Amino acid sequence: MDKTVLITGISRGLGRGLADVFISEGYFVYGCSRTGKAFNDNMRHVACDLSLIADIHNCFESLLADVHTLDVVILNAGILGDIKDMSDTSVEELEKMMTTNVWSNKLILDFLLQSNIKVKQILLMSSGAAVLVNKGWGGYALSKAALNMLGRLYAHEMPATHISAIAPGLVDTDMMDYLCNQVDGDVFPALQRLKDAQGTDTMQTPDVAARKILEALPALKNFASGSFVDLRKIFSPDEYDDLMKAAKL
Repeated sequence: MDKTVLITGISRGLGRGLADVFISEGYFVYGCSRTGKAFNDNMRHVACDLSLIADIHNCFESLLADVHTLDVVILNAGILGDIKDMSDTSVEELEKMMTTNVWSNKLILDFLLQSNIKVKQILLMSSGAAVLVNKGWGGYALSKAALNMLGRLYAHEMPATHISAIAPGLVDTDMMDYLCNQVDGDVFPALQRLKDAQGTDTMQTPDVAARKILEALPALKNFASGSFVDLRKIFSPDEYDDLMKAAKL
């Protein structure tokens, strides 16, 4: 029997990279996205807009019909929002980010619990923004910090499942293109690190980042369930140390 993985947000970027890499390693992929479709015989896809939380239960009931075990769940889908001062960010914008980045994932975790599907390992796609507290990242940082706490709380309620919230490092996606090319780096100086990484090995392609996530699965289990783990701590400790030093400036 194929190994199985559930991945949200698989139509492009890191989600698509994850689907491609896991399929290449013999996994059957259960995926969802707003606009995508199945692109391999070893996958099942349903269209699901995670911002429409009332639809989530039915979407996953359809996607995971007859599924009894999932080796890995990667809750990857999320939105960035605009980079701007927190005082310029409306509550409505914050609600949108929290709905997509946190509450949708809560409902997926609840579905997995209620359906009695055996889940061996869950990854919540977080970000270094959850801990770096850089100017301009307000709503996104808030939502990812809340996601980290969500993982810690569900670790109590899913003792047979290992849960990690992970930061994958810098990944060359549409989101990164927006950050590097459409936001004023003079106003938001933390973006300079991203601009400097463009065209270097530090800025991973989605496939490279996905491969590292796959490789990290065993190592993540060395951390307590519910932990937040920046993968740079595993694969690039010098880069991770430099990042943490810069965060203290």
